[in-house]
Amino acid sequence: GGTTPSYGVIKEANQYLHEKGISVAVMIRPRGGNFVYNDLELRIMEEDILRAVELESDALVLGILTSNNHIDTEAIEQLLPATQGLPLVFHMAFDVIPKSDQKKAIDQLVALGFTRILLHGSSNGEPIIENIKHIKALVEYANNRIEIMVGGGVTAENYQYICQETGVRQAHGTRITQ
Repeated sequence: GGTTPSYGVIKEANQYLHEKGISVAVMIRPRGGNFVYNDLELRIMEEDILRAVELESDALVLGILTSNNHIDTEAIEQLLPATQGLPLVFHMAFDVIPKSDQKKAIDQLVALGFTRILLHGSSNGEPIIENIKHIKALVEYANNRIEIMVGGGVTAENYQYICQETGVRQAHGTRITQ
């Protein structure tokens, strides 16, 4: 997965895309690997959030889990003041949360003020088509309280089918355009 882009990349991307009327969501992730962060990494994330806000980003994308793969509400609450009210997207760290706990996680993210969840439906590398039933259940549970966006394996060929079968309205990916 991606990590936080540099100050220069954020600045230039925001300027270029905003001139074209396109919004920019900035990834806040200090390193690859798992989504469990220590105090130093959380301070780095806070500083990165402040810079992204300063550069007039439109949204922030992050995911923070506890060591047992649940939403780290304490760490997220620590970062919330830095976000200054920017829309928050919880990224594919969501897929690492045990499926039996994902509805509770949706409730937690809504309570924390997140506006969107980016997910694939599983963390084991299954094709996204295999996750349609689970994604649909999450969309129904979310009930428009938070947007569910799919990613990871969405293509120009399967995009319409995935949206139709799951009820999602947006997808993330590099293979969606033709």
